[in-house]
Order: sequence, then structure tokens, then C-alpha cells
Amino acid sequence: MRDLRTIPTFSSWLPAAAALLLSACMPHAIRGDHPQHSTPDAHSYANTQQVEVRHLVLDLDVDFSSKQLSGTADLLLHRHDPGAEELVLDTRELAIANVWTSSDNSSWQASAYALDAPDPILGRALRIQLPKDATAVRVAYSTAPTASGLQWLAPEQTADGNHPFLFSQSQAIHARSWIPIQDTPGVRLTYEATIRAPKGLLALMSAENEENAKRDGEFQFRMPQPIPAYLIALAVGDLRFQAMSERTGVYAEPSVLAAAAKEFEDTEAMMVATEALYGPYRWGRYDLLILPPSFPYGGMENPRLTFASPTVIAGDKSLVSLVAHELAHSWSGNLVTNSNWNNFWLNEGFTNHLTFRIMEEVFGDARGMMERSIGYQNLIAAFGRLENPRDHTLDPDITGRDPDEGVTSVPYNRGALFLWNLQQAVGEAEFDAFLRRWFDAKAFQSVTTHEFVRFLKQDLMAKHPEAIDYDSIHAWIHHAELPQGHRVPESSAFAKVDQQRQRWLAGEIKATQMGSKQWNSREWEHFFNALGTDLSRAQLQALSRDLRLTFTDNAIIASKWFEIAIKNDYEPAYPYIEKYLQRIGRMKLTVPLYRAMAATSEGRARAEAIYARARAGYHPIAQATIDKLLAGKPEA
Repeated sequence: MRDLRTIPTFSSWLPAAAALLLSACMPHAIRGDHPQHSTPDAHSYANTQQVEVRHLVLDLDVDFSSKQLSGTADLLLHRHDPGAEELVLDTRELAIANVWTSSDNSSWQASAYALDAPDPILGRALRIQLPKDATAVRVAYSTAPTASGLQWLAPEQTADGNHPFLFSQSQAIHARSWIPIQDTPGVRLTYEATIRAPKGLLALMSAENEENAKRDGEFQFRMPQPIPAYLIALAVGDLRFQAMSERTGVYAEPSVLAAAAKEFEDTEAMMVATEALYGPYRWGRYDLLILPPSFPYGGMENPRLTFASPTVIAGDKSLVSLVAHELAHSWSGNLVTNSNWNNFWLNEGFTNHLTFRIMEEVFGDARGMMERSIGYQNLIAAFGRLENPRDHTLDPDITGRDPDEGVTSVPYNRGALFLWNLQQAVGEAEFDAFLRRWFDAKAFQSVTTHEFVRFLKQDLMAKHPEAIDYDSIHAWIHHAELPQGHRVPESSAFAKVDQQRQRWLAGEIKATQMGSKQWNSREWEHFFNALGTDLSRAQLQALSRDLRLTFTDNAIIASKWFEIAIKNDYEPAYPYIEKYLQRIGRMKLTVPLYRAMAATSEGRARAEAIYARARAGYHPIAQATIDKLLAGKPEA
């Protein structure tokens, strides 16, 4: 641990922090004398009704040999209750070395603290005694090698294989595994950080990054806009940067950089289109970081620096809706945030709807309708898997459950379908304008479904009483079934794929005559979604041999094909399936394959054997998900 005297005091950054808070929140003030949100978060121990963290200063060492971060977290406090005698923070597997408090922002006094007994989901509450005049807390700590929000990769697990790699994944409640923090989306804070990493590597955060930073082992960061803890992000690796426009660029390992920059070169056009629809981009730069393939998601919307899986680099821009999605979070999710994880659809349903609108604006209505149609297909498939009817709604109850279980297709695609049906009722231009008013009114705030419905009634429903009724709104949010008469998005491009698939299945044409060379990834996804489980050996061989699907470099197409191969027990594909599962950790691509194998006793044994060899390369979030699946536990 560094000498306490070498760490900057609050007095050195307090004036700047105050200025950051003011500039970030104006003209939409959210920093009053009351908590940012009055509803307690069932997934946080934090006593935010009494004391709230407003600014964070991190000073951390990155140690690849021990797989640990160690250092200090300084927390600037605002008291809602002047008589509050303690600050309660969320932690998970953190080793707490010391705690201090300060009342003058320059001198520090040791403070009594205690850690509650651990909870398997929530971790441990850190209770810090607060003197009456304390305005700041400093916690000296280190993370565990098994921290759920961090993945430490050996050189051979990276694209280039030369240097180790570290990245964080803080959503939903994993920030507490590497920062002692009020880990709830209902609280927003600004932050600064000093990160010390091995010389020659580059450290990046969801903050202002220096594009040409010296790789001298020490990096400084500043996030001036207030964000919830789950959007604090860190990555360290052998990374290079390539600009795509004045305010967009890509970070990646050297061998990946050029392909990534080419694939995502339309990012600036997406930003311009989104700003025209929903108001100015309020985060400065928008850059992408391409992570190693073990990243468990397609992307993570960390502000200013989207984390993305290399599996979205298809070579034909057919998967750039992922970038549109993460960019859209700059309005829905990052700017206006769900106040707790029961309201997750306010982040993801809105973002999916914005994604489809961006795709329509940049690539045309037909492309946007493809995306909407795939979303609808994924939603119907999720309804078939989710056993709890309330998990089919936009109002699930995940109290007492890991909020990661709420990351299903429902908040994403039912939410987007709901908003699209509203748009269909009042018209595209009117609904775009409504959403812009929503983002402006709630900027830099954390909100609930109740607040959205109230805004919807006062704004849009008041103007269009004949087009929107409250009973329908209630059904969209609270009923397990979709409302009767809801509109279904249909793609004319997919209709053509359906026709060719049916002709091939009927033996009218060969697989090579379907015209699939012109299909993009979404058309292939649609093809597989309706293919079925009763294919003949000859048909499977035609897909594998004649269309070369077993050897495709497109990770999305490969996952869909391998799922079909498993469901039809096509043994020649199994060696390639194992290689795929050992190489890729994105859960959208891997979990369906494990699920398909686990559907039979023989397949489950195969899945367990493959997983035993692949598990170490997966992110802790992916490990937890697949562990539950192979243990036979019902899906969320």
C-alpha cells in the first residue's frame, strides 16, 4: 500500500469536483437536499436516504501477478440527514485495510468500521462510523483474484497473445467487487482516478481518455458527468487507437484495430442521426474498445468508451446495430437511468427502440425492420423458456435474486415492442419528439416505470387520447401476455428468406441455390430461427459442406448453425462446437449451445465435459450463468 501522504487530499480536487457537479447537472439540476431517488434499492445496502456519495477519487495499482487491484477510494459525501452516524457502502470480497474520515478536506482521522456477514448475492455491507462534521471518507482496500466484476487474462487469452489483459464489467451490481461504493443505479456521482499499471500497457476508463497517453505506468482520468456506479469501467492491455472522426475512434489490440475501425466507420453518422432525433450527445467523445473474445456481452455502454466483443466484427457491417445500441445508451440508460433493476426495461427497452430508429435513419427502413423482427422472434423464444409468468412482464420482481437474472430478452424486446406500438399509434415524428422531451426532462436522473407512465399520460396521452388508452399501457407493463391486437414487425427481406428456406426444405432447390451468399447476419439468424429440429442427415450435410457453415468466421452465424446441429444431433459438428466454446465467451452465443446440449442426458454429459475445459476462460458472470444452467436450475 502506498504511503498515505503521497495520495492527493480532497482539498486538491474539491473545487474542481464542485465545478464538475454544477456543469454536469445544469440546466437539469438533480443535486438537491433530498436523495436522488426516494425508493430504496433491494440490491444495495447503501443508506442513501441519509448519506449520499457525490464524487469518487480512485488511486489503484494493477497487479497482474496477484490478479488484484489495491489502493484507496475517497468518497465525497452529501448528508441528507445531518444526524446520520454512519455511511453504509456495498462491497463484495474486498479486503478492507483501513478507513479514515475528514471534515476539513485536508486532515484525516482513523474511523471505526465493520463488515456485515456476506450475502451470496449482495456481498457485504461496509459500515463506517461518521463524525458529525465528516464530509469525506477514505477506504484503503484490495480486491480478490475472484472479483466478479473483473477478468484477468493471460497473454494467450488475448488476440495478439503478447501481453496480459484486464477489464471490468460492473453492471449490474459488480462495481462493489472492485470499489467500495453505493452500488445502486439510483445514485449518480462524478469520479477521478489514478491508475498504475505495468509500463508499456495502456489503461482506459469510462472517462476522459488521452488518446496518445504515455505508457509510463501511470494514468489520470476524470469523468465530469454524474453516472451510477455500474458505469464505472476500467481496462488495461496492449491497446492502440485509431480515429474514425473528430469525436469517435476505436481502441483495440494491434491485430484487430484496422478491421474494427473499418467495421464501425459509420459511428459518426449514427451519432449525427441520433442527435437529430433525440438531442445533443452530452458526453464529449464516443469511442469503442474492442475486448478479447471472453467478454460476456456483445457490448457494454460505459460512457465515453463502449466495451465491445470482437464477435460483432463480421466484415460486412451486418452487426453494427450493436454499436447503434450502445451509442443509444448515451440517451437511454446513461443519461436517463433505471432507478433500480426491477425497472431495467427503462434502460434496455428504450435503447432497443432507439437502436432500431438509428438503423432506419442510417441504413434505411428495411434494415430497421429486420432488427425489429429479430427482436420479436427473440422475445417469443424467451417467453417459451422463462417459467415465472412475471418475468414475461416489464415489471418483474427480482428482489432476493441476482439482477443478472433479469438480463433476458424481455426488457430489451418487449420494451422496444411496447414503444414501437406507441409510435405506430401516434406517428413516428410525434413519438420521436416525445422521447426527446423525456430525455431532456429527465437528463442525469434515475427514474422508475411509474414516473415514465406519469410523463406519458401528461405529455403524449393528453395529446392523443384517441390513440392511447391507459388499460393498454397497463397490459404492456404488467400482464404476462402481450396485449391483444398488438402490432408485429414484419420484414419483407425475411419473407424472401422464408420462401427460399421452404423451397430448400421441400427439395425444390439445392442449398447453394437459396441465394444465401447475399444474406447478411440478420437474414441468416432469421433462417435458423425457423429451421426446426427434424432435418435429415443429407440436409445437415448440405448446410455444413455446401454452405461451409461449420467453418464460417462469422460468430453469430456459427452459433446459430451449431445450435441447429446440436438439436438435430449432427455429430460431425461437435469437435468444431467445442473449439468454438473454448474460444468465445459471449453469453448470447455460448449459452444457447450449452442449453441445447443440456436438453438430453447424453448432451448434458457432453456439455459438462466441454465446459470443464472451457470454464477458466469465461468471465465470472458467464461462469455463474452456465453453472446454473448445467445444474438444472430453472432459467430466470
